[in-house]
Amino acid sequence: MSKNQNSFIKKQKAELKRRKQKEKFEKKLERKAQPKSGDLDDMIVYVDRFGNFTDTPPEEEPVKNTKNQNQSNKNTRTPNFKSRNHE
Repeated sequence: MSKNQNSFIKKQKAELKRRKQKEKFEKKLERKAQPKSGDLDDMIVYVDRFGNFTDTPPEEEPVKNTKNQNQSNKNTRTPNFKSRNHE
C-alpha cells in the first residue's frame, strides 16, 4: 500500500508545481501588459500637510500680512562695526 500512497503524493506535488508555475506565468504576463511610462510627472509624489502621499501638488497658502514683521525689523538695532575698539 505504501507504493500507491507514494505515487499519489508525487502526482499531487507535480500538480501543485504545475499550478504554481502557471500562476507565476500569468502574473508575469499581467505585469508586461501594463503600460510603462518613464515620464517624470508619473514618478513624482507630493506629501500633504498631514503626511499623506498624493499625486496632486499642494495648493499654495495665501501670503499673510507682513506689515507687523516689517515694523519689528525697523526697530532692531544693527551693530556699528566702525565704532568698535579693535586691539
